[in-house]
Amino acid sequence: PMSNPRNIEAFGASGELRMIVETPQGSAVKLKYDLKLKIFTVSKSLPLGLTYPFDWGFIPGTQGEDGDPLDALAIHDASTYPGVMLPCRLLGMIDLKQKSENGWEANPRFILMPLWHDRLGEFEKAAALPRRLKKEIEQFFLNTDFFTQKHPKIEAWKGSNAAEKRIRDSLVK
Repeated sequence: PMSNPRNIEAFGASGELRMIVETPQGSAVKLKYDLKLKIFTVSKSLPLGLTYPFDWGFIPGTQGEDGDPLDALAIHDASTYPGVMLPCRLLGMIDLKQKSENGWEANPRFILMPLWHDRLGEFEKAAALPRRLKKEIEQFFLNTDFFTQKHPKIEAWKGSNAAEKRIRDSLVK
């Protein structure tokens, strides 16, 4: 079993940002790491025909407004496996808000790229991502919660500096 991801540091010794894969690219179900059981469980199925476009997971050692580690999407052209830790660089984040029991809460999506990814190496920041890819990523996040009461709203794309500040402000002390 995987150790408690809150005890794994978000940043590695060389400054790389770590992401733990929960749901690999191509999956039609969302997986979630259960801290108590120390195993991955199925959180929900996606709407018909929808699959994860890239590896989805979280940044260990962080805690967002919803009490969970911060969400992240690693843009690369292969799928990995649940529990794998990817050393990444931060491209930026999507400011996303969604309804909760207490009104609207921030639930940002951090956009990362694995360090080894040479094929897409020309992307240094979210602003460099093709406009269409950014729109498709936004639509994916909206579609995954289409049949829920969360009613997600995309507020804005932010650069790597704002994203890193948000991560550092969310580190578990």
